[in-house]
Amino acid sequence: MDTMSLNMATVRSATSVADARGSARDFLNGLGRPAIAPEAAYTVVLVVSELVTNALRHGDGTCTLDLTAHPDRIEVAVHDRGPQVPRMRTPDLNGGTGGFGWPMVNRLARATAVTHQTAGGKTVAPSSPASTRPEPAMAPQLLHHLR
Repeated sequence: MDTMSLNMATVRSATSVADARGSARDFLNGLGRPAIAPEAAYTVVLVVSELVTNALRHGDGTCTLDLTAHPDRIEVAVHDRGPQVPRMRTPDLNGGTGGFGWPMVNRLARATAVTHQTAGGKTVAPSSPASTRPEPAMAPQLLHHLR
């Protein structure tokens, strides 16, 4: 697998997260052979979906997605102008305010870094293995988010 990159800017809209997922799928499909394992691709798309959702919800309503493929991993980086870093919190099971995405991203990624930018905002950058399968317990959540 060669090193490839994708850069996509988005603003909050009814389709922005779906567009980010579609761009991630297209990027992964364009990597050539050997292709990324299907389970690893699902993981990357889910991580993109969760991070773009969080950036649009908790940032300033805009974000940039960068994807970079390396021989052993896929780097995802989402940049937004919001000052707050993601934090673990108790998921809201009744009110619909979320709390599930950040723990899921951290569980699925090999490593996750949050970097403050000097011009303001932050970059959230998890790295996912290119061939590791997600845990079986996560499969229903992966499929739900990918539709």
